[in-house]
Amino acid sequence: MFQENLKALRIKKGMTQKELATRLNVVRQTISKWEKGLSVPDSELLIKLAEILEVSVSQLLGSKIEIEEKPDALAEQLSRINEQLAIKNSRAKKVWKVIAFIIFGIIIAYVLLIFLVMIFNFYPESTSTTQETINILKRLKLRV
Repeated sequence: MFQENLKALRIKKGMTQKELATRLNVVRQTISKWEKGLSVPDSELLIKLAEILEVSVSQLLGSKIEIEEKPDALAEQLSRINEQLAIKNSRAKKVWKVIAFIIFGIIIAYVLLIFLVMIFNFYPESTSTTQETINILKRLKLRV
């Protein structure tokens, strides 16, 4: 139990074996041996170890302490960024659809305009009929 609790508490505190060893004035390999269960600290080091890890000696020697599994902060941030990019891409697609629809409408309008111009140029008598109507109205002395 001790070795599992030591490792769990050290990790929970965000300490490396070397950092803990430095605070206890021992070598890193000593911490490694404790965590592997190859040796145990004497009573003085056990008390100092409990103080550094901010737990009681009985907790350190007691039942197994579970490490809280917390998602990595970087992974959470990347997930949020990914969601924001997905939203941004969705908005961009909508904007491009609207722009394409407007351009398509303009093209259709120009095609119809060109078609109408071609029809009026193809049937020039329609313009002369308009001129004849004007002449008839002038003869009837109506102002146009």
